[in-house]
Amino acid sequence: MQPTVYILTNMKRGTLYIGVKADPALRILQHHRGEGSAFVRRYQLHRLVHTESYYRIVEAIGREKQLKAWRRAWKIELIEAHNPGWTDLWPKGYPDGQGA
Repeated sequence: MQPTVYILTNMKRGTLYIGVKADPALRILQHHRGEGSAFVRRYQLHRLVHTESYYRIVEAIGREKQLKAWRRAWKIELIEAHNPGWTDLWPKGYPDGQGA
C-alpha cells in the first residue's frame, strides 16, 4: 500500500476530516466500523471524497499538515476539482462499504 492522504465527509460540503495512513484501506475500513477517530464517529464521516497517494509516508504527512492548514473554501475547491459530485470513492461491495 502507498501512504495516502484522504478526506472524509458526511455529505456534500459537510464536515471534513483529513487523515493520512500508510494502509488507507484498513484505516478507512476502521472508520466505517466506528473504530479509531472519535471525531469521525461523532459526525458520521463515512464518505471518502478525496485521496492523494505518495511514495513516502513523510511526504503524505507533510501534505496532510498542509491541507489541515488550508481554508475550508480551498479544501472544497480541491475536492470539487477531482470529484465535483462528492461521490463516495469507497468501492461498493468492499467490506462495510456504503457506496455512492
